[in-house]
Amino acid sequence: MNTTTNLSISLSDKEMYNALLNKNTSFDGVFWVGVKSTGIFCRPVCTARKPKFENVMFFDSCNDALRYGFRPCKICQPLESPGETPQWIKNILKKLNEDPYSRFKDYDLRKSGIEPAKIRRWFLKNHGLTFHAYQRMLRINNAFKKIASGESITDAAFDSGYESLSGFNERFKSLIGNSPSEAKDKRIIYLTRINSPIGPMFAGILDDEDEKKAGLCLLEFTDRRMLETEFKYLSKHFNANFIQGEHKLHEIVKKQLDEYFEGQRETFDIPMITPGTDFQKTVWKALMEIPYGKTVSYKTQSINIKAPKAVRAVANANGMNRIAIVIPCHRVIGENGTLTGYGGGLWRKKWLLDFEKKTNSLFPSSND
Repeated sequence: MNTTTNLSISLSDKEMYNALLNKNTSFDGVFWVGVKSTGIFCRPVCTARKPKFENVMFFDSCNDALRYGFRPCKICQPLESPGETPQWIKNILKKLNEDPYSRFKDYDLRKSGIEPAKIRRWFLKNHGLTFHAYQRMLRINNAFKKIASGESITDAAFDSGYESLSGFNERFKSLIGNSPSEAKDKRIIYLTRINSPIGPMFAGILDDEDEKKAGLCLLEFTDRRMLETEFKYLSKHFNANFIQGEHKLHEIVKKQLDEYFEGQRETFDIPMITPGTDFQKTVWKALMEIPYGKTVSYKTQSINIKAPKAVRAVANANGMNRIAIVIPCHRVIGENGTLTGYGGGLWRKKWLLDFEKKTNSLFPSSND
């Protein structure tokens, strides 16, 4: 019989094996797999030849796999934190953020002891574009910010290193989606990728000239089915363009999410901007009042907002929540206790509920 070792997310062996066969990136860092025939353990995204079902064991940590005597795979390197940014990448990103107009050519990378092919693979895997394309994107993003703040298109183009306005206009439109002249009245939503124990997430920050008015408007798992619809809605509602980049608030979001997943945070203190109907906002406010580690039914939630006959409408409003975990729609379940309706996937909903209940039992708070 196949053995599962203390897997807190309670996925079945078959579900984990299918994730392994499909190299499903959503499960990277959620479980590890040991191959009995080779004595090696891997990540679910490993590109090595897949073992037979009867030859695998599943673990919820590298330590468990090591204790069972498995050796780490040389291909997928499971001892490295999934999605962790290597220090040499951090150093380059820091330089680029400090000076978006700086350029790292292949010669410069080799001079620094970095193989261009290696950094190209990392950026393709983590950002979906090459390192040089990433640099071009940063320069265009910076030009967008200057144009949106009132600087002339000509100055922004030449400051970005372009020698012709036509070349700048073409590149700008291909990356931003609008021409430079159309971007003057556009707002900016900074989008970055955040890693979590249950899969990568996108965090979008709506910028504002008054920093106190900036806020988190999107926090979703990258494989969320309605993600494209949410992007379109936010872009249209705020008359904004999404650009890949960091905002000061992203550090707060990352820090508080880390504290949550470490079991050290039950509530969040993040400025948020949540456009929606009055009814949707009432439903989302009620979600924020559900205690950590507890659950309510959709019917109870509808009663709590004094709309006892609006159970279906409440469920729909929960589904329209664009800020996962922070606005905890995962704490709402069916009246008979079943897990239903979670955009990030029911397995994540179960993981989050199990995690909160387990943490609550270990460190009971005033909510109990």
